Amino acid sequence: MQEKQSTAITLADHKHFLALAIPLTITTLSTPLLGVVDTAIMGRLPQAAYIGGVSIGVLIFNTLYWLLGFLRVSTSGFSAQASGLREQQGTTLALLRPMGIALGLGLLLVVLQQPIKIAAFALLSPNETVQAIADTYYDIRIWGAPFALANYVITGWLLGMAKVKLSLWLQVTMNVLNMILAVYFVAGLGMLADGVAIATLIAEIGTAVIGTAAIFRTGLISLRGLSPAVLADSAALLNMMRVNGDLFIRTACLLAVFNYFAVYGLRYGDTILAANAVLLQLHYVIAYFLSGFANAGTVLVGKAIGEKNRQLYAKTITLTAMWGGGTAMLLALAVLLFREPLILLFTTIPEVQQVAQQYSYWIVIFPLAAFWGLQLYGIFVGATQSAPIRNSMLYSLVAYFLLLWFAVPLLHNHGVWLAFIVFSLGRSLFLWVYLPRLNKEIINMVK
Repeated sequence: MQEKQSTAITLADHKHFLALAIPLTITTLSTPLLGVVDTAIMGRLPQAAYIGGVSIGVLIFNTLYWLLGFLRVSTSGFSAQASGLREQQGTTLALLRPMGIALGLGLLLVVLQQPIKIAAFALLSPNETVQAIADTYYDIRIWGAPFALANYVITGWLLGMAKVKLSLWLQVTMNVLNMILAVYFVAGLGMLADGVAIATLIAEIGTAVIGTAAIFRTGLISLRGLSPAVLADSAALLNMMRVNGDLFIRTACLLAVFNYFAVYGLRYGDTILAANAVLLQLHYVIAYFLSGFANAGTVLVGKAIGEKNRQLYAKTITLTAMWGGGTAMLLALAVLLFREPLILLFTTIPEVQQVAQQYSYWIVIFPLAAFWGLQLYGIFVGATQSAPIRNSMLYSLVAYFLLLWFAVPLLHNHGVWLAFIVFSLGRSLFLWVYLPRLNKEIINMVK
């Protein structure tokens, strides 16, 4: 009887969960704004080549940083567990170890900047004018790679430590600083792509410096007693690399799915390609909203494991299911009722609007198919159990390609969307299979 009482969800539990989830959602939505601002500033110039060139540069960096986004995700899981343990050296190592990895990868991107640029331009095939502009943007912004990846670790660590408001403040600072500097350099000093690139570089460096200072001011970390041997503990580093490797595979699977969207869209012409792109933007917005609850689940599950608090773990699973599921239904209803004005936000071309509306019902289904997989993803990240995440994504990717093979010849672009929904549903179902095993491990851990 006591167990049932202790795991019952109270109003205070809901308030605590939303106090994490709402700022986390805002933080997630603000993440891609650096590239959006750069593109928008160039869009005010009279020559279309500038927006095209900067867009190419933004695409390169978004792809690189998305592939390395596991740094933020895994850091939030490890730091949440360290927070639950309430042991200062553990919280310090949860920051310093991934920070070393982030700086190493960032420096590697700087060293390999020329091969990366050559490969990207060969793949994207921009014309000479657009490539020259993208080249200028890329050559400046690439020097911010170590700082951009350091910001991933800083954000992940702050989220894991439940310092959500501080994390949100840093994101806002970076975006506002970038916006002010970009406007000043371009409108005030007459600079072009180099101006927006320098603005973004300064914003990334400034945020890394401010974020590092803010972390030390929290008093949660201390460098006393740390030695190179402790920092380089092989078992801890191997575990961290294992988790990061699994999450990298997950991201690669997502990239494969979205790249195939472009491949099949090109087969059916520019209008369908554009309509798919519009609907995928709606999908991203929905996923960002649902990810806020998943990130809150990561923080609370990690804390529960660190504290060996079985009740908090059980409550977190229930709360993520309730709020994720409820939000998914509201988002599906909103898309169903407001399809036309939502599509109008992304395009003013009548043909694209008409085609997007024909396929918009798939976006109505998406949150219902995907929400549980996103919430489970947050739970497993908090538990730093990455192998189930990796496996479920690989199984879902196989299902996706099978559906493409069978459905596209019959249903054409509807078949592409059907395969995507099956992929999203697979992420929910295949990862759900692993939940009883995780529950059993948590139960055994707290005995």
